[in-house]
Amino acid sequence: MTPKNMLVLMSDEHNAKILGCHGNEIVQTPNIDALAARGTRFSNAYCNSPVCIPARASFATGRYIHEIGYWDNADPYEGSVPSWHHRLRDAGHEAVSIGKLHFRSDDDDNGFSESQLAMHVVEGLGDLMGLVREDLPVRKGAYKIARSAGPGESEYTQYDRDITDAAVRWLEAAAARDPEKPWVLFVSWVCPHFPLTAPQRFFDLYPPEDMPLPKLYAKPDRPTHPYVRDYAGSFCYDDHFEDEAHVRKAVSSYYALCSFLDDNIGQVLGALEKVGLADDTNILYTSDHGDNLGSRGLWGKSTLYEEAAKVPMILAGPDLAAGVVRDAPVTHLDCYPAFLACVGEPLSETERAFPSSSLFDLAAGAEPDRTVLCEYHGMGSTTGAFMIREGQYKYVYYVGYPPQLFDLAADPEELVDLGTDPAYAAIRETCEAKLRAVCDPEDVDRRAKARQAEQLAKHGGREAVIERGDLGYSPPPGVAVDFQ
Repeated sequence: MTPKNMLVLMSDEHNAKILGCHGNEIVQTPNIDALAARGTRFSNAYCNSPVCIPARASFATGRYIHEIGYWDNADPYEGSVPSWHHRLRDAGHEAVSIGKLHFRSDDDDNGFSESQLAMHVVEGLGDLMGLVREDLPVRKGAYKIARSAGPGESEYTQYDRDITDAAVRWLEAAAARDPEKPWVLFVSWVCPHFPLTAPQRFFDLYPPEDMPLPKLYAKPDRPTHPYVRDYAGSFCYDDHFEDEAHVRKAVSSYYALCSFLDDNIGQVLGALEKVGLADDTNILYTSDHGDNLGSRGLWGKSTLYEEAAKVPMILAGPDLAAGVVRDAPVTHLDCYPAFLACVGEPLSETERAFPSSSLFDLAAGAEPDRTVLCEYHGMGSTTGAFMIREGQYKYVYYVGYPPQLFDLAADPEELVDLGTDPAYAAIRETCEAKLRAVCDPEDVDRRAKARQAEQLAKHGGREAVIERGDLGYSPPPGVAVDFQ
């Protein structure tokens, strides 16, 4: 492959099902759909942890969470584990970030040669309440999802506009230079993450009365698995909706924010074309994780259902075939080797041992014999959760809790949990063996909780971190912190 620039576009909390190219007939995402039409869409792409800090740390380093130890939203990445941006910067490439990073601080060496409008965790600490893994506290900021739903502007929509403007200016400047080596530009927006306040012209695309209720929303239909109930009890988002009309308004707002995001992506891709760099640049679009969006009465992330663990993943460029869909499971780990390959840097011996394959190889049809893993050890959970794909089956192992098993071929919406069905005992046994070939879940759970206990004590213990409060969501640069 001839070395080229790499434009990486990342959103925050974009449910992969809310895309026209995924088959959603309601949402309007013409720019992302057009990108998929001229490249490869990975239909079974997963984050490596469905929450911001671990997901972004894994994306940066190309390693599993249990390998690098950024367990939760109170353990931010600080640059000590080498990232693809360290690697490319040190090899002489421009590696530039614009927008959300959610690392610890700009004071750390985060690996980028330049960083603009960086959004990091609050006070360099993040969500300390996530360190509490027993007798989970009720999140007082949970009302913010319901309260914010509707048309208008928020600090997030303005921040995303600023990110887009900065990215366009950077591309215009890049076109005027003649760099010795290809560059990588990482543009990272915060929408469609809540607050669910969407600009009026996008909200008007989705009249609430026309929007469907989330699946399994009726309380008798909601799953009773203890892990799910742990999360719903702590992150009690749904308790703050007044009625079904209020729920529909929230769904409308999320769809509208997806269209707002799409518009911003379109502006950046338009600038790439306008300045004449499109023929020399590969493009990746993904999100750090998904969003439950009311399904099963759940909002936010932090579960291993497809809504939260699956992510959009689209790769396009001048040398890639158009309109390709690959069904083989992929994860964010596969981005690290792809970025190096794109700009012409070989993998080191250490990097060749990473649990990943280049997205470019996977786009060309490679189907390596491997097990992809998504794991969770953070806020709203009392135990470690581990998800793998085994063919048509999705298996979720919980330390100390019953497993879940879904046949995604027959049941893509995960309506029927086969986790305790005797008829599927052999499949569960096979899946558990595949998981244990990747990691020992009990050992990983112990290590995560030991680190969290250590951090909890460092910050004054359970009552101190609960008193500090619930942030709800991280504010962009220059916006005051609103603890609840």
